[in-house]
Amino acid sequence: MTFELFCMGIIALFVGVLICFSGYRLFLLLLPFWGFFAGFAIGAGAITGLFGDAFLATTTSWVVGFFTGLIFAVLSYLFYIIGVALLAGSFGYALGVGFMGLIGVDFGLLVWIVGIVVGVIVAAATILLNIQKWVIIIVTSFGGAATIVAVFLAVLGIIDLSALGVNAVREVFQESWLWFLLFLGLGIVGLVSQIRTTQNFMIEPPENRI
Repeated sequence: MTFELFCMGIIALFVGVLICFSGYRLFLLLLPFWGFFAGFAIGAGAITGLFGDAFLATTTSWVVGFFTGLIFAVLSYLFYIIGVALLAGSFGYALGVGFMGLIGVDFGLLVWIVGIVVGVIVAAATILLNIQKWVIIIVTSFGGAATIVAVFLAVLGIIDLSALGVNAVREVFQESWLWFLLFLGLGIVGLVSQIRTTQNFMIEPPENRI
């Protein structure tokens, strides 16, 4: 493990803990960053699914991922409701892809499509049912927990540390059930903690910035 990847792991662990236990309170600050990583994963994943290359194995996947992430980040910053939809959708995408990996289906076009469909369903339900606060708390709790567990998997050499931030949920799902149970336990602890500390706190959605 190089020094750069080690530093990346420490940063990812810190961010994971922050998101898991304080995601709702920090949501407005985190929105553009979450939008970027969600867009990066979806854009790069599309290239992987279409051409069958390994994830981030080509320059094209990096370029498409970067510009998709940039567009998502800008939209998340400018429009609060789009940011919420992207947050919910990205987690749905990760769960869809992670579930397919859990049942032994390798990443490809079919898996990418399943992730997109699940993501759209989760995003639409979040907006139509007006459950943004609860979705933000759930997504940040379990998203942060997935990142924490993925960091430990990387330290142990089970997964590639460079995969962190792209689809940590999928990486956790593909490993032992013990790691999955740890992910689940951390997510529940983060969920309970956020619910207790935000009972009298509600995000004031900002006006659209354009």
